[in-house]
Amino acid sequence: MIHLIVGNTGAGKTTYARELKKKTNGIIFSIDAWNNTLFLPDKKETDGLDWFLERIERAETLMQQLILQLHESRVDAILDLGLSKINHREKFRQFAIAHDIECKLHFLDIPKEVRKERVLQRNTEKGDTFEFEVTEENFEFMETWFERPTDDELLESVWINH
Repeated sequence: MIHLIVGNTGAGKTTYARELKKKTNGIIFSIDAWNNTLFLPDKKETDGLDWFLERIERAETLMQQLILQLHESRVDAILDLGLSKINHREKFRQFAIAHDIECKLHFLDIPKEVRKERVLQRNTEKGDTFEFEVTEENFEFMETWFERPTDDELLESVWINH
């Protein structure tokens, strides 16, 4: 099974993915960890969003290859990739369909004020889900970037709003 973990910045996607891992036979793919390890050390001041999106696309190509191996071994893939855009979620849903893999969306629908407080706390404490600091500017950008799941996407999903 592929689990799509969806929520805006600070919704608790990584924490949720870790809890889901305990309940399933699953492996977590966390884009923040991949970015922090593979890409951020090489990022220049002039590198912008397109630079990140190109690298994320390449990383996800490798992830899909690994997901197929996991599926053959009956191991779930837990995708903590942000999945902020409908087309991004659809890419993985179509991948699942093409390979006859069950796919479930988990939507963490957490109020902005709660999420912002979590991000500020994470920036300060730098605990076990901290990969990099999320600035106020980045947080607000993600508010406009995120596309809430459609009613169709939410059919048979797990919807968490607390």
